[in-house]
Amino acid sequence: MEFDIYTLALLYYWMASFIHSGQTLTDREYDDIIVTELGRPTTLPCVDPEMTGTVTVSWTKHSTPKGMEKLLLSASEGKVSSGPPKFSLADPNFLESGVFSLLFVPKIGDQGLITCLVEKQERKLRKVILHALLTVTMVPASPLPYGILRLEASVVPNYMVGSITWAGPGGTPLRSEVRRMETLTKIPHFNQNDQGTYVCVIQPKYNCSVANFSFSVDVEMDVSREDICWQQERSNVVPCGCDATVASFTKVPNDLQISTGSVANRPHPLACPPYKGDSVLVRWENLEKRMPPKLVYQYDRWRDSTAPPVEGSPLLQLAGPLYNAHSGFFSFLLSPEIRDAGVFTCDVFHDDKCYRQRTTLSVLKVEVSPSSTSSSLYISCRYSGISQVEQVGWSHQNRSGRPRSFSPGPGKINVNISLPITADNAGKYTCTMLLRNGQVIGAVYTVTLPTTVESAGVAAPSLLPPLSALLLLVPLVAAAVGVLLWRQRHISQRGIEQSLSRRSWEAENIYENPEDMRLTSPQGSVYMDLKPGEGDDIYKELDRSEPSQC
Repeated sequence: MEFDIYTLALLYYWMASFIHSGQTLTDREYDDIIVTELGRPTTLPCVDPEMTGTVTVSWTKHSTPKGMEKLLLSASEGKVSSGPPKFSLADPNFLESGVFSLLFVPKIGDQGLITCLVEKQERKLRKVILHALLTVTMVPASPLPYGILRLEASVVPNYMVGSITWAGPGGTPLRSEVRRMETLTKIPHFNQNDQGTYVCVIQPKYNCSVANFSFSVDVEMDVSREDICWQQERSNVVPCGCDATVASFTKVPNDLQISTGSVANRPHPLACPPYKGDSVLVRWENLEKRMPPKLVYQYDRWRDSTAPPVEGSPLLQLAGPLYNAHSGFFSFLLSPEIRDAGVFTCDVFHDDKCYRQRTTLSVLKVEVSPSSTSSSLYISCRYSGISQVEQVGWSHQNRSGRPRSFSPGPGKINVNISLPITADNAGKYTCTMLLRNGQVIGAVYTVTLPTTVESAGVAAPSLLPPLSALLLLVPLVAAAVGVLLWRQRHISQRGIEQSLSRRSWEAENIYENPEDMRLTSPQGSVYMDLKPGEGDDIYKELDRSEPSQC
């Protein structure tokens, strides 16, 4: 039974919510929409210049349940006869002017459908107005100290609202967010430049006599206080962070502390407090040089603006896509140089609260030392952020022990590699940095063998002589082929005679038997044989009468 009652109660609540959320002006009769601001004197118009003389005026408000009305004001014969004291007619001479407008200071509960009814004998003037009530909240109240300005706007009934927007001084559009029933905008790090008039613009969802309604809010800064934060920000010094005493921030205790290291020029995450914020400031302090902190990044998600970093400071960029700075979740990426070691302080601001996280960073870098010689290669391991470094050393992949190393000064340790590079000293050299918290960071430098090795005094054989010989054979082969083709044609013309003697045929074929050519007397050509000679002559010509010694 208890379950049934609970179920019915939930069902009734859901139906009531659905009916209210689905309520539209098309369900009601109305002539105009008027939006007024809570606490500011306002007038609901009801005018008819022809309705003058003896008239009766009444203003009523429709209440739930439907059909019930509440009398706000009634008047006749030129006098207000009944109604709450806060309601009055805007023109006391309404009998002569025909102006029956209602004047009052709106309070919570005055929104809804309000009817103006004017009667003159048989003639009637009836006008139904949907009265919407705007509530504007400014925190903190003006004049403001240095801090964050919050402007909130809400309208009831909200079903008549098409949109609500904010504009800053000079009409500059401001980013706004809708939260529950309110439209919110913020001005983080409010300073003297942000003073002025802020405007809330409401555009109705339904047709009315005006396109939109505008309401202004004047905001000033408390210049009587010593505004150190503003002076710092204007002179490009670090703006006030969580520890500011003159700002309207409440620092949340238990700052987060991180000690870590990174290899130079490699993207390294720089975390911020894990809280949603309106803006973020990142400051950097070089502990070794004892320099004052510098502003290295400033982002305001409401203005969607980023302040330029100070010259010579580490370069940061917002991280993504796991983090969404536009929605208020901040984290950064840093590709540090060796000089960027130090303490990074990230302050995240949300309303009047400030969250802080500090990261102490050491940087490791491996490179070839300029002091290398023709006989030795020096690989330098440089490290910064020495205050949190426990130990730094070299190791080689082919050796169980450590290679020869020496330190030319603080923050640097070199390893000496003899040249030329051999299979014994080639490979990966790792410089390892051990932090005091136990974290280990390593950087690797690879020494490779030369791609080609040449022996002294031995030249690689050339491919040009064989290639030249092949090129010389081409015309000789072409000439031989040409001779054969010519002879074949000549023989075909003469015909082949069967009575041709064998010796004649042999004489025709001069390439068949060189010995026969030696026995034949020369006829315009000389056949030469060469044999080894004596002395300087390597070869000498054989006499044809001299017997051959071959």
